[in-house]
Amino acid sequence: MGVAEVQTGAGQILTIAIMAFALGLDAFSLGVGIGMKGIRLLHVLQMSLMVAFFHVLMPLLGLVTGSYVGHLLGRVSGVAAGGLLVALGVHMVINSFRTADNTEMRGFDHRTLWGMLLISLSVSIDSFSVGVSLGVFVSHVLLTVLAFGACGGMMSISGLLLGRRVGRGMGEYGEAIGGAILLGFGLLFIF
Repeated sequence: MGVAEVQTGAGQILTIAIMAFALGLDAFSLGVGIGMKGIRLLHVLQMSLMVAFFHVLMPLLGLVTGSYVGHLLGRVSGVAAGGLLVALGVHMVINSFRTADNTEMRGFDHRTLWGMLLISLSVSIDSFSVGVSLGVFVSHVLLTVLAFGACGGMMSISGLLLGRRVGRGMGEYGEAIGGAILLGFGLLFIF
């Protein structure tokens, strides 16, 4: 294995780690909001495991789709993947400035299985789009989805536990930071 291959592999691992963190910030932000409403430790564990599961499943589906599209379209897919990340990043930043009462959570009881599934899926749907983009570039599929799942689960449990301890107002910034990171990577992929 040459030096260039090692540097490329290290660059991919760093990119995966940063993107996993960025996607995990969405779960962290939502976790803080739910935690501030009050949540039992059993529900913290259950919801975090569901978030981790969906943070593995959704990017895996996206990676498979992105890899297939990448083989079909060649270099055009790199620009399209970057554009998708830019759009996703802008969307996350804009959503972070909407009302602080988390309208997507209204009507869902986070203590029920159905509520936990919907909330976990809602914070993991971004991972599908990122997975589509990464399917063009990433060769370490297992490492990528496991990093996304581990980071999503850990960020979720951290947010839920922090939310139990602090007052309102902390959780709105996580999604904006995550969106800005994805926007940056999208621009990097394009240029």
